[in-house]
Amino acid sequence: MRLCAGGFLRGVSCIFSQAASYLATMKIAFYAPLKSPDHPVPSGDRLMAQQLLQALELAGHQVDIASRFRAYCGTPEVPQERGVKAESEIRRIAKDWADRGAPDLWFCYHPYYKAPDLLGPALCQQFSRPYVTVETSYSRRRNIGDWQAAQDLVLAGIGQASVNICLTDRDRRGIQDVAPQARLAHLPPFIDPQAFLALEPQPQKYRLVTVAMMRPGDKLESYRALAAALSRLTSVDWTLDIVGDGPARAEVEAAFSAIPLGRVNWLGQKTKDEIAAILSTSAVYVWPGHGEAYGLAYLEAQAAGIPVIAQRVAGVPEVVEDLRTGLLVAPDDDLAFAEAIARLLSDEALRQHLGRNAREFVGEERSLEAAASRLHSILQACRGDLR
Repeated sequence: MRLCAGGFLRGVSCIFSQAASYLATMKIAFYAPLKSPDHPVPSGDRLMAQQLLQALELAGHQVDIASRFRAYCGTPEVPQERGVKAESEIRRIAKDWADRGAPDLWFCYHPYYKAPDLLGPALCQQFSRPYVTVETSYSRRRNIGDWQAAQDLVLAGIGQASVNICLTDRDRRGIQDVAPQARLAHLPPFIDPQAFLALEPQPQKYRLVTVAMMRPGDKLESYRALAAALSRLTSVDWTLDIVGDGPARAEVEAAFSAIPLGRVNWLGQKTKDEIAAILSTSAVYVWPGHGEAYGLAYLEAQAAGIPVIAQRVAGVPEVVEDLRTGLLVAPDDDLAFAEAIARLLSDEALRQHLGRNAREFVGEERSLEAAASRLHSILQACRGDLR
């Protein structure tokens, strides 16, 4: 199927909206303890929160951000102040629900040990409402020292939830390991691809691209791995556009210092439309993906018709299908990564084949419309569940 100018998605959206109007809608209280969907700092988790809001609304539901209280705590010691603020926020929301009516369910996005949901479980018990989580993350290796209390809160939420919606198999396994009786459902990672599908791919040969924030930790390690791989390919006439910025920019630039001048273009932070335009003229998307929960930028690149080269690590295989939409190589293997880049730059037929597959994969399977339909089906099963 040829996807051009967003026509396919507009048609699906119209059909889905008509169908949704005949289905029971719900009033949903949305909460993201790590970062509110309208938080000023961009990130992958903020984008997914925004997209979940869009998907729920597209499915015909009335969605309100229940709270902007940030439960994130970077150290294992749980400050007393955070608990006091949480109790105050619970009282505020409870009064509002008592005055105006409680929602049909509480929808919590991405609770984990550094940002447990300190509000929803108590409110759902008080008002006898279903509790739903999306992308709950739980790992036994965090059950150490002062983190144990936060882990216990996450585990209690898992047990209380009418359903825990998992975006990756890794998250599903983590929950099943500690709560085998937990109710689980699967929602594959998705994006709103229209800005990327609207532009016809016009790839420039040998033009590589990556889009990633520059911050310490996994992002910086991925940049270093990418630089190490590209340093093996100086005999190939490639250029790399880097879209992104952040506190580790100096360290990222240092990682590429051995690569000849003129090969790397530092484009800085860009808007979604600007990124779509850059991707539309690129040939291959390159990003190792250390520690990626899944990586929405991979889906954006594929929607633009670009095959991806990444490492088979963390949640990357959830969004990139090896030999269908890109090439996945072994983790921490700079040589294999370099060879994969050389392969796609030299095999135009393969590059075009993977690019077409990637565009159809996102447009048909990982779109906002597909997610809205799946979410609606999952939540309808929660209706009337007063656990």
